[in-house]
Amino acid sequence: MIRHLVAMHFKEGTSAETKQALYDDLAALDSHIEGILDFQSRSNISVEDPVVRGFRDLFWFDFRDTGVRDVYLEDAQHQAIGARIVAETEGGIDGVFVMDFEV
Repeated sequence: MIRHLVAMHFKEGTSAETKQALYDDLAALDSHIEGILDFQSRSNISVEDPVVRGFRDLFWFDFRDTGVRDVYLEDAQHQAIGARIVAETEGGIDGVFVMDFEV
């Protein structure tokens, strides 16, 4: 199983409603892409502000395998949601951190 973890540094003023709409759209991908096992979103509650660097929001997908992850990466719906995320993050793509690992 592959966990695809995404941390975001949203712009100041990005509303909770905007964030939730992004998470809802991401969660809906499981009915569109076979092999998505789970989707979760959370807030980073670390008190280590100097190393958090504003990355206070995160989500992850669990994919059955790298093949499913690769389908997700190329998927037009995912790419459109990703563009909306980048538009809401501090510094654009610099406000997004991605990590994939085997679970």
